[in-house]
Amino acid sequence: MSPTVLREKDYRFFFFSREESRAHVHAVCPDGEAKFWLVPEIELARNHALSRSRLKEIEGIIEVHYEELKRAWEERLG
Repeated sequence: MSPTVLREKDYRFFFFSREESRAHVHAVCPDGEAKFWLVPEIELARNHALSRSRLKEIEGIIEVHYEELKRAWEERLG
């Protein structure tokens, strides 16, 4: 399991260490999982079983914690 960088509501946000070099974050919850690019802007990269409302909620959380997530990416994988 990849280290958790953020938990909010029932979401766990994390990075995989052996994946693309472009900054991104994964979010998982009981309903499914998604991957969002962090650069050049926040954008859905992949979705597995999450509803539109879940995706919008995740994107909102990423927006609020954007600087923290980018910093965590740089510290761990940059």
